[in-house]
Amino acid sequence: MKQVQLAIIGGGPAGLSAAIAARKAGVEDILLIERDRELGGILNQCIHAGFGLHTFGRELTGPEYAGEYVRQFRELNIPCLSGAMVLNLSPDRVLTVTGRETGLVQIQAQAVILAMGCRERPRGALNIPGTRPAGVYTAGCAQRLVNMEGMMPGKHVVILGSGDIGLIMARRMVWEGAKVEMVCELMPYSSGLNRNIVQCLEDNDIPLYFNTTVVNIHGKERVEGVTVAQVDPATRIPKMETARFVPCDTLLLSVGLIPENELTLGAGVQMDRVTSGAVVDASRQTSAPGIFACGNVLHVHDLVDNVSAEATIAGKNAALYALGKLPKADTVSVKAEGGVRYVVPQRLVKGEGQVALYFRVGSAYKPAKLTVKCGETVLKAQKKMVMTPGEMEKVVIDLGKVDQDVAVCVEEG
Repeated sequence: MKQVQLAIIGGGPAGLSAAIAARKAGVEDILLIERDRELGGILNQCIHAGFGLHTFGRELTGPEYAGEYVRQFRELNIPCLSGAMVLNLSPDRVLTVTGRETGLVQIQAQAVILAMGCRERPRGALNIPGTRPAGVYTAGCAQRLVNMEGMMPGKHVVILGSGDIGLIMARRMVWEGAKVEMVCELMPYSSGLNRNIVQCLEDNDIPLYFNTTVVNIHGKERVEGVTVAQVDPATRIPKMETARFVPCDTLLLSVGLIPENELTLGAGVQMDRVTSGAVVDASRQTSAPGIFACGNVLHVHDLVDNVSAEATIAGKNAALYALGKLPKADTVSVKAEGGVRYVVPQRLVKGEGQVALYFRVGSAYKPAKLTVKCGETVLKAQKKMVMTPGEMEKVVIDLGKVDQDVAVCVEEG
């Protein structure tokens, strides 16, 4: 069985950032495992600009952003096993790996970082009635076809869901000569960034319909159209009296992302039912000693800059664990209250310094009042003009004042 100090699963922005941080923290024996042939992850197909403003202070495309980390990764001579897949991760950090070059092997790691990213929610998870013709794609699949394979999914498009990938693909399809008939959103608000609504939809005259969904897909061999209908804002039940047929040859689904946590579950790690990721402390260590998580496998981020920042934290602390320098300490819980859906990290270690808490709200607040409490002590109180589910929020608190469970609450204010 091969022995390594640190194994990193995933070669996207999270895995690369974690590997670089771990090497700089003093760990020499690192192995990064990536199932694709190339490093960079999903960023390789995100050819639009808008990445890197926080990390590098300039606007980059996805491949350019990934390229910066790939360059640093290679300059540090960190070993990489590409074209290989981790089949299983045991609680005692034994990885079962298979690949064309390696065959079936097992690797014992002193520490493991989970950086597998996330996947799109498919049609099967939506239970949309209708036939099963060609022309139904997830937005990410269409993005790869257009940007990397040079193939157009169709010419007349309806998009279900206003996630960031769907918004970006609406613009991309128009720019490639297709007509986007509409973007339908089940909720009364968008799950994407406001800048993408403006730049992708409004600037290209693409209509966005809230409280609207697809209730039927038509066509035998190829999509011929969809039936859309408004939904009741309270129950989300379609109001069939509002149903109308929209001719199209392509339906793109942008209806949410799911962290790739099969390996996490197999390792017996405690999970958060809201994020569908692991429960972690501020070091990004899970409930399984020596197993850390970061990036979209932990919770779905809106900005890749935040993924890199979080992965750097995980990389540094995983390195300390592998070197036997990460201190053990009692932790307190961080709870989501009021309009807050979840908070990461979910546990904090009492001590000195500051820690950033990342969270999302469950609905739109205009304006909003944010309160962070430790018992009856108010650690932070802020007012914001707007908070929406599509944008991840951050609040920094002083750990020196934390002596019991912390609660993060958002309410109208």
